[in-house]
Order: sequence, then structure tokens, then C-alpha cells
Amino acid sequence: MEKMARAKAPPLPGHWVLQDAKARFSELVRRVRSEGPQHVTVHGRDEVVVLAAEDYRRLQGGRTGQALIDALRSSPYPDVEITPARGAMPVRDVGL
Repeated sequence: MEKMARAKAPPLPGHWVLQDAKARFSELVRRVRSEGPQHVTVHGRDEVVVLAAEDYRRLQGGRTGQALIDALRSSPYPDVEITPARGAMPVRDVGL
């Protein structure tokens, strides 16, 4: 039986085969800025998504702890007291 050569389907819009992404990196970056995130595939599977730095920063969010504060404030149990356990810390002598 003869093996039939399968024609590769062209990548979907916004999807790049790794070799093309490497060879045309400047174009990839331009498309990220104009069209949004671009997917890079390896062996037909999405491996990475290239996105603009401003989108990345937005997704990262601030590192202020505000999300934790907001979650605690919106708790359905606002009257529960959270008191951290404080253990005795040993003190050692220091010679000066």
C-alpha cells in the first residue's frame, strides 16, 4: 500500500508555525500590536501565545494584595475574627 502524502492545512489566522514565527519575528510582533495575541504552534499544538506588554501587565494585575483584601471584605462571614497564633520566640544571648 502506498502512503499518501497529507497536505498540511494552512495555519488559522493568528496562529504561527514555530519556524515561521522565528523567521518572521518582526511581522509577528507587528501583528500582536495590530491584531492582538498570536498563537505559536509546535507539531500542530498551541505552545505559546505572544501578547503585547500592556496586555501582559493587565493580566498580571497589581501586586498590592488588593485582591486578597477585596476577597476578605466580601466574605459571607464578616463577623469571624481571624487571630494569628503567636508562639513564644526564644531569645539568645549575644556577646558584644
